[in-house]
Amino acid sequence: MDRRIERIRGIFNSLGADGIFIYSSANRRYLSGFTGSTGYVIISNEDMGFVTDFRYTNQAKDQCKGFEILENKNPVEDFIADMIMKYNITKLAYEDSYMTVSFFNKLKDKLKGVEFIPLDKNEGNIRIIKDREELDCIEKAASIADKAFGHILGYIKPGMTENDVALEMEFFMRKNGASKLSFDSIVASGVRSSLPHGAPTDKIINSGDLLTLDYGCVYNGYCSDMTRTFVVGKASERQKEIYDVVLKAQTEALLHIKAGVLGKDVDRVARDIINDAGYGDFFGHGLGHGVGLMVHEEPRLSLLGETSLEVNMVVTDEPGIYIPDFGGVRIEDLVVVGEDGPIILSKSTKEFIEL
Repeated sequence: MDRRIERIRGIFNSLGADGIFIYSSANRRYLSGFTGSTGYVIISNEDMGFVTDFRYTNQAKDQCKGFEILENKNPVEDFIADMIMKYNITKLAYEDSYMTVSFFNKLKDKLKGVEFIPLDKNEGNIRIIKDREELDCIEKAASIADKAFGHILGYIKPGMTENDVALEMEFFMRKNGASKLSFDSIVASGVRSSLPHGAPTDKIINSGDLLTLDYGCVYNGYCSDMTRTFVVGKASERQKEIYDVVLKAQTEALLHIKAGVLGKDVDRVARDIINDAGYGDFFGHGLGHGVGLMVHEEPRLSLLGETSLEVNMVVTDEPGIYIPDFGGVRIEDLVVVGEDGPIILSKSTKEFIEL
């Protein structure tokens, strides 16, 4: 935690602030270690306070090492304002993308002499580089997802529903150490596989259907995210062709995921391959995103991705082709940025499968 506190102090000092108020649950956990649902973090250059209510004070004392634990007995905005003044903070950095307008206005009204400084783009940089503890948790979450893929290949049969598959995957991952899903699983078959975020339904999975599974789980607070697409039964030539294009784009982009490369340049590698194959109009999302305590965080691998990749960032590589009234293919790996190339956490095969 000491390195994380040092990092956040460096961020708010670089903005000219002398303290920060943390409102979001992900940054709260990252900086304090607190896993409960209610709490606020105040950090100055000298002090660290954790504000919660009576339900969580004992938990906070156990988890938030080095923090002054403060039990809120007043309207929370009043109490937090008092603590900010106690810590002599006169220029307060805050998470402008997370704090509600109502909370912000109440807090600002009580701190007339304090300058409020938005984190703005710095907000995404707080957790962008993972430490060893974080990488171990993400790797474990990815391994559980890999095991789930192997299991589900032996489970799926024509005639079952998309919901059957989604429920079985969740049950398996929870039995194997996951605390919950990273996000609602995407299980989309047949023409529904052309929906990039196709939620599972009671649609029957038929022989000859493309089937896309995009899912992940949480282990010790950290997320995984992977996608595999295959055909249930015998594939058509067009299905194979689309799969081959997506696989080429995905594997070529992987080679460019390394320190010093801009996110938009990795995206361009995959996008050019899909464009050159004549399917550019059917790839409408970015190539990838960061993963950590949240399943979508910085950096972004997209046409707008201006962040230069650094060692121990964790990103996805997930190009896709989605053709309405036909179907779609997406292939996604979870990847750690290495000095010389990618460290691929998703181990499941990407060879074309006819199940």
